[in-house]
Amino acid sequence: MLQLREILITPPDGGGTATATLTLDDRRRSRLRFLLDDGREAALFLPRGSALRDGDRLRADGGEIVTVRAKAESLSVARAADPHLLLRGAYHLGNRHVPVQIGDGWLAYEHDHVLDDMVRGLGLVVESRRAPFEPEAGAFRHEGDHSREHAHDHEHGHAHDHHDGAPHRHA
Repeated sequence: MLQLREILITPPDGGGTATATLTLDDRRRSRLRFLLDDGREAALFLPRGSALRDGDRLRADGGEIVTVRAKAESLSVARAADPHLLLRGAYHLGNRHVPVQIGDGWLAYEHDHVLDDMVRGLGLVVESRRAPFEPEAGAFRHEGDHSREHAHDHEHGHAHDHHDGAPHRHA
């Protein structure tokens, strides 16, 4: 079984020798057993809090590089020509902690008929489709992903409550 323990911050030139097409939920897990696209077994052993994005590359214990691909999922896509309506939709979805992918004139989220009704009620047009899902990473994601910059052992000498709205820095 291929054991994947390292997210490459600066990927080598060229693609990986293998690919792993994973759902958003799977890309958010730090421990996972799955099949590569070529059918081989693999296991993730990443630092807690790691999140993989489409195009990320992982290095296996033996040096093999695996490229991560976002799997097509059932999505709702809300569209509006009026930017104000899109902002309202994004606000209300975010207020419910719904992961949202933002595009030019549209918002996408995991399909949910209750959320679809809410968004339609705000004046957006909603359709369903299957597509790869790459939601916004969030306000506290650091460039290159927080979990990749350091082990994050919480020995920074400061409080670490991201929900208080206060900005913070790492020394």
